[in-house]
Amino acid sequence: MHYPENKSVEDLFHKIEECFEAKLPFVIYRKPQENKLTAVFQQTKDLHFVKDFKERGFVFAPFTPYEGQVLIQPDSVWDVEATFENKLENPSISPKIDDKDAHVDLVEKGIREIQKGNLKKVVLSRKIEVEVSKEPSHIFKTLLGKYPNAFCYLFHHPKVGTWCGATPETLVKLKRGELFTVSLAATLPFQENEEPKWGNKEIEEQQMVSDYINRKLTPFMDRLDIGKAKSVRAGNLWHLRSEVRGTLNSKVGLKEVISTLHPTPAVCGIPTKVAQKFILENENYHRTYYTGFLGEINLKAPEEVSLYVNLRCMELIDSKAAIFVGGGITGASDSKLEWEETQNKSKTMLNIL
Repeated sequence: MHYPENKSVEDLFHKIEECFEAKLPFVIYRKPQENKLTAVFQQTKDLHFVKDFKERGFVFAPFTPYEGQVLIQPDSVWDVEATFENKLENPSISPKIDDKDAHVDLVEKGIREIQKGNLKKVVLSRKIEVEVSKEPSHIFKTLLGKYPNAFCYLFHHPKVGTWCGATPETLVKLKRGELFTVSLAATLPFQENEEPKWGNKEIEEQQMVSDYINRKLTPFMDRLDIGKAKSVRAGNLWHLRSEVRGTLNSKVGLKEVISTLHPTPAVCGIPTKVAQKFILENENYHRTYYTGFLGEINLKAPEEVSLYVNLRCMELIDSKAAIFVGGGITGASDSKLEWEETQNKSKTMLNIL
């Protein structure tokens, strides 16, 4: 692995175009509130998988573990300082409504399962396909400018596909035994000069996620602290978020922590296995890498990871983009309002295109 000296942003994006043409795997990304782009390049077309999280590189993992967690091997790693113009206009695009009835029906089915006592919460989503004329690298640059507080990435593997996104959610960070994650849930549209007014449904939904993380992580931790829920803005949306910090027990491996946290209640539901089964049987499409996770594993140092949940993302296939949007369903949900929430969320990515 090598780190090239004195490379410019132009050199980096030229190298990316060469990888697209040669059909070689790579990922380029920027962490939240940073001005550094990192790119990981693999020199062969081989498809590698993570087995025990002792590997080194960049992981791109699906919603369901049995599909395999893809690893981009770090044959070459580039770090380039870069800033991108931050222009965040209010979205003006009107999302499609041709699948409204199907999504409302799906949400109502989820609410019935909750009322029966089979679930406490389930996260249900839909896929929107649109024509796109922009090149993937152009879309990625737009994301970098609009979402400085998100993990922005562009991923390509000839045997997996091309994905990009700007996710606001950390799955887990680990450095020298110190663990950091977040409890994130609830959504309201951003209104200029107005603070979000959270209702009981949103507060309860976020608390559910915090309680779940506490219950799941406690057996692995020497210390665990969950902060108060605060309103955080992500683009044109508000969320409720609590910071979770702690010290990992030295006997616990990284694979155990990740398999405990993924999929989170924020993208799946509670109880997780029951919610995941409901999603796989009832959602009208296959999520693949949407609501999976991605990020560095042991790239900069051993036992150091920085992983993010794959939200606010799109899959780019030829001249089409598939955008994914969802929402947390509880017993207090209203199916028509849940539909509106997915419409609001879809504007985040549609506006980029």
